[in-house]
Amino acid sequence: MLYYLFYAFHEQIGALNVFRYATFRSALAALSALVISLACGPMFIRMLRRRQIGQEIREEGPASHQAKKGTPTMGGLLILIAIAVPALAWVHPLNPLAWLALAAIILFGLIGFLDDWLKIAKKHNLGLTAKAKFGLQLLVGAGIGGALLALTENGLWDTHLQVPFLKTVTPDLGWLYVPFAMLVIVGSANAVNLTDGLDGLAIGSTLIASGTFAILTYCAGNSKVASYLGIANVRGADDLAVLCAAMVGASLGFLWFNCHPAEVFMGDVGSMALGGGLGTLAVLVKQELLLAVVGGLFVIEALSVIFQVASFKLRRVRIFRMAPIHHHFELGGWDETKVVIRFWIVALIFSLLSLATLKLR
Repeated sequence: MLYYLFYAFHEQIGALNVFRYATFRSALAALSALVISLACGPMFIRMLRRRQIGQEIREEGPASHQAKKGTPTMGGLLILIAIAVPALAWVHPLNPLAWLALAAIILFGLIGFLDDWLKIAKKHNLGLTAKAKFGLQLLVGAGIGGALLALTENGLWDTHLQVPFLKTVTPDLGWLYVPFAMLVIVGSANAVNLTDGLDGLAIGSTLIASGTFAILTYCAGNSKVASYLGIANVRGADDLAVLCAAMVGASLGFLWFNCHPAEVFMGDVGSMALGGGLGTLAVLVKQELLLAVVGGLFVIEALSVIFQVASFKLRRVRIFRMAPIHHHFELGGWDETKVVIRFWIVALIFSLLSLATLKLR
């Protein structure tokens, strides 16, 4: 709530008027999250080691990964703290969109926490059952969808769908928006979760996607910019840029410890929280379909698993050496660091393509 603390005195101290601008608060949020991550990271990793909270590696995975067994996991808790604290400090306290996005991040993080904790308790790479995990995710997704419908009553949000490249095509989904939002949010959470398989891969890709959504949310929240670009103007979305900036700072700080060779893994508590957060942000600013471009790398990772499973069940033939697809390239002889950096480049290309669509309408 530092936003109110400083802005309350802007009439007495003119310089404090700067706190009304989302761009300034976004910079503070990113810096705050980065400092929290870097300052608390070493202590947090030592705590995980003392409590013997280590990663279990699936036996069928690449042989090179077996050496990673026991590496501290559940580092996503550090990411959650590094996002939540700056959000509480710099986001407008009366903005329901920002709190809804933050709630989605925390709730999906709790599902991931339960999954991680069961893996540690069982000493096996299997936590929640697929039914239980999807059930909890759908429940959270339904809650977010229901909350969004409630926001339509005061005009803060609507159920129209924005279609990339077609600015005049905005179908109204009505109550069908709830299951659609559930699909987007749950799909995003699981796509990021599947990407988290190599040191730095998921967090670096999330950093890029979060930065992209910082731009998209700011544009959606500025009526003049939104009108110029032909995108939906969502009142209060500029504060979502502050939350996105916190995600960028938290991701960058965590990458310091998660780059190869990783000192800590984010676990499902981190990947589900970040994925669910990205999906919710996309829904809030009416860029649900564009999310597939922003997170193109996550989509490819998820599709590689779907195609692999479907092909093996139907034809008893594997399309890839191993899925998700980052393992395919790893088993093909690429060094882990090379896979990660090249996938980051792909993620950046998708990010640039998504921003280009703002003018190609």
